[in-house]
Amino acid sequence: MRLKHLILAVGMITLPALAMAQSGASVILPENSITRVSDHVYAILGFPNIAIVVGARATLVVDTGMGPRNGQIITREVEKLSKNHVLYLTTTHYHPEHAAGEPGFPPRTILIRNAVQQQEMEANGQQMIDLFKSRSAQNKELLDGVVLRKPDIIFDNQMKLDLGGGVTARLLWFGAGHTKGDQFVFVEPDSALISGDIVENKMVPGMPNDSSTVKGWLALLDKVEALKPRYIVPDHGSLGDGSLIQQERAFITDLQTEAIQLKSKGVSSEEAGKIVIETLKVKYPDWPNLNGVPNVVRRVYAESN
Repeated sequence: MRLKHLILAVGMITLPALAMAQSGASVILPENSITRVSDHVYAILGFPNIAIVVGARATLVVDTGMGPRNGQIITREVEKLSKNHVLYLTTTHYHPEHAAGEPGFPPRTILIRNAVQQQEMEANGQQMIDLFKSRSAQNKELLDGVVLRKPDIIFDNQMKLDLGGGVTARLLWFGAGHTKGDQFVFVEPDSALISGDIVENKMVPGMPNDSSTVKGWLALLDKVEALKPRYIVPDHGSLGDGSLIQQERAFITDLQTEAIQLKSKGVSSEEAGKIVIETLKVKYPDWPNLNGVPNVVRRVYAESN
C-alpha cells in the first residue's frame, strides 16, 4: 500500500556546514559483528550504526550504510539472524551513509520513508551523493552509479509496523532537527529507541543549515523522552540507555546559555564559538570532539533576540 503525501517546499542545503564524517571512521561496515541490544533489536556498530529489529513474521532494518556494498553486508547479517521472508527497510534521514546502500538490499525489500524525508531526498539527494563522492576515492567507488528508488510506502507523521510475535516498530516524524525529515524508530515491547542523528552519545549536535535550530532540537528531545526508552541505538557513537537524552539536553542547554550570555555582552558569534568551546571542555572533559560547537553557537545567535 502506497500512502500519498503533500508536496512540501524543501530548501537547499548548505554544504560547507556539513560535518557527517567522523575522523578515522571506516565507511565499510564490519561483518560477523552483531551486537545484541535487547530481546528483538540488534546493531552493527560502524559508520553509521545499523539497527536490525527481528519479529516472528518480518524484520526491519534501519539505515543502509554508504553504497550497495554496505547494503549487501547488512543483508548477509540479517539472514544470519532471521529467515523471515518479509524484509522492511527504513532510513533515519536522507544522507548517503544512511540511505545510499539501499540498492544492495534484495528486490523483495519493502522501503518505507516519511514524506518530508522523501522530499529532501528528491530535492537534494543526488547533490549530497556527489558531495560525498568528492571526499575520497573510497566514497566514489562505493557510491558510483547509485540510483535510489522511490519508497514502497510513504507516511506523514507516524506508522506502526507489526513484525509478528508481539514485536511492533513505530516509525515517527516529529519535525526538523539534523535534517527536515529526521525519523525515529521506537521498538515495542523492548522500549528501544533508534534515534538517528538526534540523540547521540557525547557528540555535538550536527546542525548543517537553517532548518536546524537549537529550539527545534530541544523540542525533539522532549518528544522522544516521553517515550521513556530503555535502550538507545544512535546513528553515530556508542550505544546507551534513556539517560542519553538528558545528557544531550544538558549539553545543548549549557551551550545555549553560555552563547546567549556572550551575545548579550556584544561578543561576536565567531569569538563566542571559541569561548564556549573552552568552557565546555572544562564541564564536559570526556566529550572527545567539540569542533562542532561554533556552528551551534551560530545557530543560537541566529534564533535569539
